[in-house]
Amino acid sequence: MYNVLIVEDHALIRFGLKTAFESKNFIDEIFEASSGEDAINMVNSHNIDAVIMDLGLPSMNGIEATKVIKSINNQIKVIILTSHNSEEEVLDSIKAGANAYCSKDINPDRLADTVLSVIEGAAWFDPKISNVVLTALSSKTQRLSYNFDEDYNLTDREKEVLEYICEGLNNSEISKILDVSVNTVKVHVSSIIQKLGVEDRTQVVVKAFKNLKK
Repeated sequence: MYNVLIVEDHALIRFGLKTAFESKNFIDEIFEASSGEDAINMVNSHNIDAVIMDLGLPSMNGIEATKVIKSINNQIKVIILTSHNSEEEVLDSIKAGANAYCSKDINPDRLADTVLSVIEGAAWFDPKISNVVLTALSSKTQRLSYNFDEDYNLTDREKEVLEYICEGLNNSEISKILDVSVNTVKVHVSSIIQKLGVEDRTQVVVKAFKNLKK
């Protein structure tokens, strides 16, 4: 059972989200905050597992609040829920430590599934912004080094494939560069996805970006 904090300045939206989550069997308690400052106070005074964070908050916005919450407890999962899908905001959210980025028109049941999967260690980005994420991150991570925990146990070849994924290359292009079959590349990509605990190539790039060596 997990505790979830909903951070949203519009009371009606907060009510709708709370109602959607009340019936989920993985929820213990649901907390509410109408501002970034309130959210930080909640995190300091309660045992919060996940935060559903709106970006367009008054005073302290959702990205700034996410940074503070992550600095307080990096184990808290932050799910950005917003109608803003600009490249800058997506990247800033990732840099702030967001674990998921969802559009506000997401199905409530899908959102609940996403929150649970993120709490359990996954990263998730709305398919509607996948191209934004891949294009933006690929252009910023070309041939850079990644500081992954040793637990991921990526092989040297998998690290090489990871680099090419982050450059935006598809399996066919990677196979030509490495002089191996497309099926071999698919095996490497599947292994990378499994080892990083993500669901698709977009999330691979996101996790790589968040683990760039400083």
